[in-house]
Amino acid sequence: MMRKALLLAGCSAALTLSACGDSGSSGSGKAVTNSEYPEQVYWGDTHLHTDNSIDAFGFGTRLDTEAALRFAKGEEVTASKGAKAKLSRPLDFLVIADHSDALGATKALYEAPRIALLGNEFLLRWYDMMHESDDGSLAVTAELIDGAASGTLPEGLFDPEESAERIQSLWTEHGETLDEYNEPGKFTAFHGFEYTPMPGGDNLHRVVMFRDGGDKTSTMLPFASFDAGDPEQLWDYMGAYEKNTGGKVLAIPHNSNVSNGRMFAMNKLDGSPIDAAYIKTRALREPIVEVTQIKGDSESHPFLSPNDEFASFGDAGWDQCNLSCGKNMPPESYAGSYAREALKRGLEFTLKLGANPFKFGLIGSTDSHTSLATADENNFFGKHSGNEFNNKDRALAPQNLGTRRGRFGWHYLSSGYAAVWATSNTREAIFDAMMRREVYATTGPRMQVRFFGGFDFSEDDIKNLVRAGYDKGVPMGGDLTGTDGKAPSFLVSALMDPESANLDRVQIVKGWIDNSGNSQEKIYNISWSSPDSRKMGGDGTLPSVGNSVNLADASWENNIGAPELTTWWQDPDFQANQNAFYYVRVLEIPTPTWPVYDALKFGLTLPDDVIKIQQERAYSSPIWYTPTAAKS
Repeated sequence: MMRKALLLAGCSAALTLSACGDSGSSGSGKAVTNSEYPEQVYWGDTHLHTDNSIDAFGFGTRLDTEAALRFAKGEEVTASKGAKAKLSRPLDFLVIADHSDALGATKALYEAPRIALLGNEFLLRWYDMMHESDDGSLAVTAELIDGAASGTLPEGLFDPEESAERIQSLWTEHGETLDEYNEPGKFTAFHGFEYTPMPGGDNLHRVVMFRDGGDKTSTMLPFASFDAGDPEQLWDYMGAYEKNTGGKVLAIPHNSNVSNGRMFAMNKLDGSPIDAAYIKTRALREPIVEVTQIKGDSESHPFLSPNDEFASFGDAGWDQCNLSCGKNMPPESYAGSYAREALKRGLEFTLKLGANPFKFGLIGSTDSHTSLATADENNFFGKHSGNEFNNKDRALAPQNLGTRRGRFGWHYLSSGYAAVWATSNTREAIFDAMMRREVYATTGPRMQVRFFGGFDFSEDDIKNLVRAGYDKGVPMGGDLTGTDGKAPSFLVSALMDPESANLDRVQIVKGWIDNSGNSQEKIYNISWSSPDSRKMGGDGTLPSVGNSVNLADASWENNIGAPELTTWWQDPDFQANQNAFYYVRVLEIPTPTWPVYDALKFGLTLPDDVIKIQQERAYSSPIWYTPTAAKS
């Protein structure tokens, strides 16, 4: 059963939103004007951990909620291990997503008087380990990770019902800080937490993000997974929150790549068939998926997409075993682990049951456990504080946290960010954009990507792409329904990040169900740099853009690629009776990875197997096509 939520008195339903501490105003009373349509992209991180997460504190993180917010807003802070940290450009929004399981418990344990633990041999041992050394704290964290994965932690060790008063106080104080730093129109601070089930070490984690301020979020404690590890129980909690508060909440699955096929499985977690009620609830509660982050990339895999030459990004170190690395992941599990295949599975459900449980948009975020939302290769502060900027061994050292054997520092990506097309920089506008899936993911660079689909676009519409896109079609995340059999066309624009690399190419990834009922996919190169010299082959492939990276000084030249790529494209293989989706993938020219910057800084020699050059990228949310006669 779902643990009974702790309810407190909320605002009266008779009060207006502003009088009740509306999330957009944060009590300031200042109005923010929304634009007619989304004119600006807002950049943020929906997945950041502070010292309130049980593992982050054990890793050595000593930065709190306020430090995380100050850093995201562009201020310089001192990281836990002493390095100075600052973003070259501030973020527009941030979701602090500390683990709901044992929220703040390791911090509270560390700060407790030792005498108070004399009656609990297990916690006393952990207390002593944490105070002996950093290695002792890491060992405690490893035991937590292993115990959570295997279900061997002592019963009631961190039972929120036994420590509700402490958690409530922490959660309320945390929310007050978020509301204080929330500045509508300038910077948006979201309430959230991470729900962290990992049955047998298989990752089923979700970030839970609220549209509301602390007046509502403080009325229910974050929902823990220790004894409620089925995501359907989380969705029940979300429904109860909305019913009890009148607020809104969504969940964001992440790291499906280490779920061992369970994140996008064809059955429910208990093995029973997915039914219409499940589909409706999942589609409502999980409108977006975090497709790229520190622990790898979940777009696709060469096993699933053998004809996609760019499908292997971020796989190294992550495709052999599950999150805990306690068991291997056979290739036949990959279909339930990667987003592209899940989108195809969603089309299959549409045909079979008339609805789609995997109709989601795509974002990126960091999952940093340092309180520092960094996703730049030359400013990467690592997964946890032990791998901060000043650790010369971090790229090559084994990452033996818990049972995560066989992974090394360089396997971790400096990724990613969430890009949101919203009508203003407010909680309401950004949250609502996520619900309609008008969002995209990047692996770090802040390239601007627009994507519209419709049946009436012409090549002339490129001249006024945004206005034509909204007037004649739908943006990324939208739906097209067949009418007269005319093939859909698309308007796409990609603008380079001015602090990053030029663009190599723009691709459209199409998935569909063929006339035999089988799912298919195809990658179309639709726009690319140097088109006069790079001619597309008869098989649709392009010559490489080239490589200007100098590994000796961790640099590259923007003498290849293009600063902007814009085009009109119509599906040449369209069949009006086939359900399909389309999304955009934008590739930069090759650039160095963060271990190359470390090698330059510390005089390291990187082994051959370390990935030194990559093509950073963006993934748009899909646009779906449904035949008129098909169920929707």
